[in-house]
Parts: sequence; structure tokens; C-alpha cells
Amino acid sequence: MKTTKLYFRIDRREIAFLKFIFEAYDGIATITTIDPAAGLILLRIAPGCTDEAKVVLNALKKDILIEVYET
Repeated sequence: MKTTKLYFRIDRREIAFLKFIFEAYDGIATITTIDPAAGLILLRIAPGCTDEAKVVLNALKKDILIEVYET
């Protein structure tokens, strides 16, 4: 099984916060910063955890900017 890769643009000031959130959900996903100035990140979601990751992202969208970035 492969990880699911999704790119997002977020408020650059929230990159560290988002990393800490996903670290707290041990094993669901990892975040790689692609362009810190633009707030571009890569979210690698573990197999079988896509629904859980989307729940976390949708909850966070209420408080911070999270937009899907098309590559």
C-alpha cells in the first residue's frame, strides 16, 4: 500500500502548528514543507487513514486557512 500525497496551501504562520497536530495523531500523516514563504505543504497520509486525516483537516479549516493546492 502506498501513502496518499496531498498538497495544501496554508497560512505560513500555521505550518508548525499543523505539524504538531498531526504528530499528536500518531501515524496518521506527516507534513513536509515545500515552500515556507508561500505556505505550501505536502501531506503524506498513511494507508487507511485518509478519512481520519480529512476529519482533522476539516476541523482545522474553521480556524486556519487550508486550501487544496493543485500541482
